[in-house]
Formats: sequence, structure tokens, C-alpha cells
Amino acid sequence: MSKAVNSSAPTDSEVVFGILNDSDVILKRLYVAYFPMVLQLIINNNGTADDAKDVYQEAIIVLYNKVKSGKFELSSKLKTFLYSVCRKLWLKRLTQLSRYGGDIKDFEEHLPVEEEGDLHTERDIQFEKMEGALKLLGEPCKTIIEDFYIHNHSMQDICERFGYTNADNAKTQKYKCLQRLKKLFFQQG
Repeated sequence: MSKAVNSSAPTDSEVVFGILNDSDVILKRLYVAYFPMVLQLIINNNGTADDAKDVYQEAIIVLYNKVKSGKFELSSKLKTFLYSVCRKLWLKRLTQLSRYGGDIKDFEEHLPVEEEGDLHTERDIQFEKMEGALKLLGEPCKTIIEDFYIHNHSMQDICERFGYTNADNAKTQKYKCLQRLKKLFFQQG
């Protein structure tokens, strides 16, 4: 397996299957995939990178035990589940350490809630819709849009790659492609 595939975020079902089959590879990929989200949560809320590692490790153990016991259901995205568990663990630890000077209720108001996980889920759905629309778009539009918006190529690069007479013609084509992409995106359910 190539490194690119190995470091990519595993799908939720890959994680569940991997845990059930004692796959260290899946656990490592899971750790790498969502740790930055947890690190940001903890650091933004009076914690350190070491705190984030501890909390994330605990959350993965919670997930692992739930899956192994057969009590884990994929009712929400795994990412949302981990975020929620980490948030609760961190609140509990802050309460125990009394690191936060004010009332814990005040703190909870400032700490992002699980709905942020729901926003991640909504964003994931939008990205999936966009990927679907890009696939339907066809060539050369798909590559023009990806080159410009994802790979940050200049209009001059795109002009040369596709043999347009000048950058303005390439820009016109990109505009037409973008209009088609929008149409395809909004046609999806």
C-alpha cells in the first residue's frame, strides 16, 4: 500500500472493521486523521498538545471498547463521535483540575458543542455533492476547474495546457465550466 493511501482518513466502516480485526494500521490512520481537530479543540480551551494526546488516546480507547463490545452504532459520523467524546473528556478534566477560574457552565458556553461536529458532517455532504458534480462535468471542464481552484494553476498555465489562444479565452472557458458545475451541483438531491 502506498503512503498516500495509508495516511488518508479511513472510512467509518474501515475503522469499525479494522478494530474488530485488531488492525494496528487502521488505528494509526485513525489517530493521524482526526488528531488535528482534537488538538485545536484542546489548545483553544486552556490545554496543551500533551493534554490533547491524552484526551485523544482516551477517546480512541472509548471507541475501541464500544466497537469490541458490539455497542457502537454508526448513527453519526465517526469524526463527530470522537469530537464529542474528546469534548466531554476535556470538560471533565478541566473540572477536576480546576484550571478554569470561572464557573464551568460559563466555560461550556464558549467551548464548541457537538453541533460543530454536525457542521463537519454537513460540510462532508457538500464536498461529496461537489465531487459528484465534478465527475458529471466531464473533460476538459473537470480538469480546468481542478487546476484553477484545487491546484492553484494560473490562467496562463491552463491556457498553455489546453491550447487556448490566450488567457482570456481560457478564462471564458473556465467561466462556462463553472456555470455548468453549479447547475450540476444544485441538480443533485
